[in-house]
Amino acid sequence: MEDIDSFGLKRGRRIAGKYVVGDLLGKGWEGEVYHVTETATGIERAAKFFYPKRNPGNRAINFYARKLNKLRHCSIIIQYHTQETLRHRGIHLPFLVSEYVNGEILSEFVKRQRGRRLTAFEALHMLFALVRGVQEIHEAGEYHGDLHSDNIMVRRRGLGFEVKVVDMYQWGRVTPEHFRDDICALIQILHEILGGAAHYAKQPRELKEICCGLKRSLIVRKFRNIEKLRAHLETFEWE
Repeated sequence: MEDIDSFGLKRGRRIAGKYVVGDLLGKGWEGEVYHVTETATGIERAAKFFYPKRNPGNRAINFYARKLNKLRHCSIIIQYHTQETLRHRGIHLPFLVSEYVNGEILSEFVKRQRGRRLTAFEALHMLFALVRGVQEIHEAGEYHGDLHSDNIMVRRRGLGFEVKVVDMYQWGRVTPEHFRDDICALIQILHEILGGAAHYAKQPRELKEICCGLKRSLIVRKFRNIEKLRAHLETFEWE
């Protein structure tokens, strides 16, 4: 198995006979995502390339494509289009082509804000947008499995935010624990975008009651499922 840990695709390179490579959008454990443009139409897309060692027998890429297709009606999911092949370093590499989302990685968005954090109201709007999207995934009988601020695309929209997840992970057969993992990850994101431990003590009581001190046992007891978390966000009262 070729030990590739970086593709390093150059801007302007033509791939699969129909796309031109743009910027690197992000990279993770499984591979890299690039902005690409269809040469025939000028339509912008995103292309995900899997490291061969993370994709033995193309199992990872095929699983990912099937999962995206199953969840295509979920608003938080980037829409999958097709699978193509790139010849790279003498081997044929399959890659996924999906919609291109015009936004900004959440972690980078937060860094641009005053104090490198969001206000309480902004953070709650962000969390609510994420909760609504993850609820759709859970209602489809699936989970995300790898929620964090580096794989969420965000764009301001009116009073709130539009959000998309740019990666997912499969940890085996779906269990209630996977759903709880997603909920705890959402609470962790809230804590992070508020400024983390350095600013936690000064947060309003209402936000602390959501974060639960990041204690997993308290979080899963209070928010037994994603519906409970959403209901809390929609109905809690401010002092």
